[in-house]
Amino acid sequence: MQPVRLSRSIVVVAALSLLCSRPLLTQDSTGGSDPTGRGQVGQGAGGPGRGGPVGQGGTGGAAPLDPSVKRTPVQAGKATGFLYQPAAPGEKARIGVFVMHFGSDYSNFSACSELSRRGYTVLCTKNSGGGLNDILPDARSSVEYLRSVDGVRKVVLWGHSGGATLMTAYQLMAENGVKACQGPEKITKCPESLAGMPVADGMILADANWGNAVMTLLSIDPAVIDEGDPAKLDEDLNLFSRKNGFNAGGNSNYSPEFIKKWQSAVGRRNNALIKSMLEKVAALGPRSTDDPRVVVYGANSMGPNNKLFPQDVKLMAHTVKPWPLIHADGSVTTQIVYSVRVPAGRPSSPQNGALDTTARRYLVDNAVRVTGGFGYDENSMYGVEWASSYASAPGNVEQIRVPSLFMGMTGGYEYLAAETIYEHSAARDKSLAFVEGASHGYGACRQCETTPGQFGDTIRTLYDYADRWLSQKRRF
Repeated sequence: MQPVRLSRSIVVVAALSLLCSRPLLTQDSTGGSDPTGRGQVGQGAGGPGRGGPVGQGGTGGAAPLDPSVKRTPVQAGKATGFLYQPAAPGEKARIGVFVMHFGSDYSNFSACSELSRRGYTVLCTKNSGGGLNDILPDARSSVEYLRSVDGVRKVVLWGHSGGATLMTAYQLMAENGVKACQGPEKITKCPESLAGMPVADGMILADANWGNAVMTLLSIDPAVIDEGDPAKLDEDLNLFSRKNGFNAGGNSNYSPEFIKKWQSAVGRRNNALIKSMLEKVAALGPRSTDDPRVVVYGANSMGPNNKLFPQDVKLMAHTVKPWPLIHADGSVTTQIVYSVRVPAGRPSSPQNGALDTTARRYLVDNAVRVTGGFGYDENSMYGVEWASSYASAPGNVEQIRVPSLFMGMTGGYEYLAAETIYEHSAARDKSLAFVEGASHGYGACRQCETTPGQFGDTIRTLYDYADRWLSQKRRF
C-alpha cells in the first residue's frame, strides 16, 4: 500500500503513557510508566532501553479499528505511522491531528481513532529515536507531510505527558525561530539545523507533564552520596525508609522537616549534576563532537521512580485557583480541583532508577536549573528556572501564542502541570479544564473510585471536550 500524502491542517498529538485501567507504557526519561513495576537502568527517551507501549499506546494490542475510520500507512522523513481519516469526511476533516510521543510508538494511541471518529484528520507517527534534537526533525517532517494532505487547512499540536516536551519545543522554534532556544538563559543552545519548522495553528496539552527536564529534576534521588557508587546512601534522605515516613502499603506520611530537607538536597544535587555535565563537555574542547556516556544513579523519571509526591498524596494535591472540572455525566463545575489519585507505594533504588545517557544529551533533555528555594507543596512548585531549558513545557509556552487548550487528569500525579503551563502560556486564546477521575493515560482510574463506575467513560469525556474546543467557530 502506498503512503498517503497529508493535507494542510494539523493537530499534533504528543501522547503519553497509560495508567490505572488502561494498558501501561514503558518509558524512560519521559516521565512515563513502567508496567513491570521495576525501574530498569534506562536511557533518555528513545535510546537503548527505550520501551515500547503495550496495548492502546502502541502497535501491539490495539483495539479493532472503528469502521467509520480508515487508516493508511505513511512515512514522513524518518517517521513512520498511519494516517487516520473519517470514512465520510466533513468540515472538521480540514483540521489535522499529528500524534507523536517523545520515546514510545504512538501510531495506535487512543487519540488517533477517537479524534478521527469525531471527524478530524489524524497523523500518528513513531519518531526515529534519540534525544530531543534528534526527534524534532521527525516532528517537522510529519507536520509537513500532514500539511500536504488534501483538505487539511489547520495544524493543532496535541501534547501528552513527555510528548509535551516535543510539541512545545517544536512550536517554540516554529513560532520564534531557533533564537528562542539560544538565549543566555539556556543551559545549552539548540542547533541551527532546527531552523525553519512550519508553524502550527494551535495546541492541546492533555495531561502533559512539566517537561522531560523537570521530570528528571523531580526524580533525582538526593540520598546518593557518591556519583560513582550507588550503594553509598545518606539514610537520612532515603525516600523509601520507613523511619522517614515511607509506607509501601498506603500513603507515605513524610514530615514537613523531612520534605524540606529532601527537596533542598534534590536542588543541590540537580545543579551539581548540571555543573558536572557542562565541565565534561567543556573538557572535550570547542571543536569536539564527542559525547561521553554517563550513568546518573537515581535520576530516571520512569513512573514514580524516586519521586516524593506520588508517595505522599498530600503533596501536589489540588489546584491554586478554581477551574472547570468535567464530571462523568458531562456537567462542569468551576472549583478548586483536587487529585483523586492513590499513593504509589512503590520503592526504587539508585541502581534500578539509573539514567543511562550521555553528557550532551543530559544537558538538552534532562537539565533545568533551580534556585536555593526549590520545592513544592500541596499545590505549587517553586524555585524552578523554567526558561533555562527547552525541555521545559512551562518555559516553552512563554513564547507560544497560538490558541491553546490545557487539560489535566485528576487520577494521575502529573495533572497539576496543566495549571502551571496555563499560567505561563502567552496565548491570548487559552483554556484550562480537568477530567474527574481520568488516569494519566486518559482511561478512568478504577483504583481511585469509591464506587464502581464513579468516573464513567473518561476517554469519551476527554475527547468530547477536545472536540468542542477544536470545532469552536472562528477558532480555526
